[in-house]
Amino acid sequence: MAKEEAAPSEKEWAIMEVLWEANGTLTSAEIIKRLHGTVNMTSKMARVLINRLHQKKIIDYVQDGQDARVYHYFPLKSREECRKEKSKKFIDSYFSGNGANAFASLLESVTLTKGQIQELEGMLEQAKGKDGKGRG
Repeated sequence: MAKEEAAPSEKEWAIMEVLWEANGTLTSAEIIKRLHGTVNMTSKMARVLINRLHQKKIIDYVQDGQDARVYHYFPLKSREECRKEKSKKFIDSYFSGNGANAFASLLESVTLTKGQIQELEGMLEQAKGKDGKGRG
């Protein structure tokens, strides 16, 4: 698959949330059951998306010891790894890879508390310290 497709899509993300919350393996039937009522998705579509996540190497599976037709899925990538990939894809797609422009755009569209501003200032200071000059 192409590198740009390495992050889960919006619907795939819903499946990943189920797997991350499970903290173990789940069959496709168990995933579908947990999605029911939270996401508008048919069983067939869920199975297609589970297969895509496997092709993207975001999830993997082990075969059931009793029934080889049953797969038990588990995440290969953490929520944080996927979030970073999604963020990079977003910045590349909408801001030509310019993180400063993406950051500025997000800041313009939300209202932050004083605590959140201090948290962001700390992150910026940490980013500056990575190479002594910032990441320009």
